[in-house]
Amino acid sequence: MKIIGLIGGTTWISTLEYYRIINETVNEKLGGKHSASCILYSVDYEETIIKNYDNWNEIAKSFIYAAKTLEKAGAQLIIICANTIHKIADEVENSINIPFIHIADATGEKIKEKNLKKVGLLGTKYTMSEDFYKKRLNDKYGIETIIPSNQDQETIDYIICEELTFNIIKKSSKQNYIKIIKKLISNGAEGIILGCTEIPLLIKSSGIDIPMFDTTSIHAKKAVEYSLK
Repeated sequence: MKIIGLIGGTTWISTLEYYRIINETVNEKLGGKHSASCILYSVDYEETIIKNYDNWNEIAKSFIYAAKTLEKAGAQLIIICANTIHKIADEVENSINIPFIHIADATGEKIKEKNLKKVGLLGTKYTMSEDFYKKRLNDKYGIETIIPSNQDQETIDYIICEELTFNIIKKSSKQNYIKIIKKLISNGAEGIILGCTEIPLLIKSSGIDIPMFDTTSIHAKKAVEYSLK
């Protein structure tokens, strides 16, 4: 079993889910009392992200340092436990000499398995509005990604940043998300990417009858798959 290096803390709420899913998946595959071999570097969200808001050069430096630290500590592959931070994934990957498992690649592979061509994307405003995620899905997997309206993006982002990152789960927020998802479906989405690692905490059973791609679970299980090769 290869040692998984996790860069977490963005946020610790979703990082906790990563740790749980990784260990549960290892145990499902190996049985007995097996658990994952992993090392976690958890950043301080306030110091690393909030104080460096929109300063991606500084954010990249912090994550490069974390990745190099994990590599020196013995990690044999690296994952970043967040979607938005993959904006600087190339910089992190290029700084290390061990494999880096990209969350959009793991998700794209799952979408391809379903033979879907057009999906809706929920996430932070960065993830929805910028190209680092959508372009990768299109260029590598031929998947078209559609996003909510600007107003709906504001709603999604607010719920992530002001509720889910504090582990606040509201029924009204879930209902808002479901309404937005239904709009994406009416615009041709064949599946929905839950493209923020906190979103699955809110949308676990949504009653939506098209595939939902839980990026937290997909990414964590992909790391295990690679670890056990």
